[in-house]
Amino acid sequence: MSSAGKQKQEAVRPSLLSELFQFGLYKPNQGRIVRQVTFLTTAFLGVLIAWEIKRSPLMGGLGAEGYLVMLALAAVMVWFSFRLVNYSVFADFLVAVEAEMNKVSWPTRRELWNASVVVIFVIFSMAAFLFLFDALWTKVFELIGIRYSS
Repeated sequence: MSSAGKQKQEAVRPSLLSELFQFGLYKPNQGRIVRQVTFLTTAFLGVLIAWEIKRSPLMGGLGAEGYLVMLALAAVMVWFSFRLVNYSVFADFLVAVEAEMNKVSWPTRRELWNASVVVIFVIFSMAAFLFLFDALWTKVFELIGIRYSS
């Protein structure tokens, strides 16, 4: 594709700011699971941010009005999260992520169990080896007078 074609394609994409005031869904039947999880995660983080702002000294003197401000801010964050997952550039990325995740060959329960047992065995073996190595060198350093035991 020529650079003029790329510039024309990029020029057609709406900005995130203009997307915030839309109500439609972008490709509603594609990448639904990843988009829903992303929405829930970003909305939850937005509500937590609103809660932390309410608890901050900045809004400590507002009293009951502080809760209204917090609810308004949380609503704005949830709306932003909803519009973010419907922003064409980001939504296309999430659709591609779900398509790639569908291509992954997931291990069976038995394979996962075997791999986990191997990892746990190696971790404990290395911990024991490092403990013995440390104890050995501590003894050697105590014998030659570099380190003194209490």
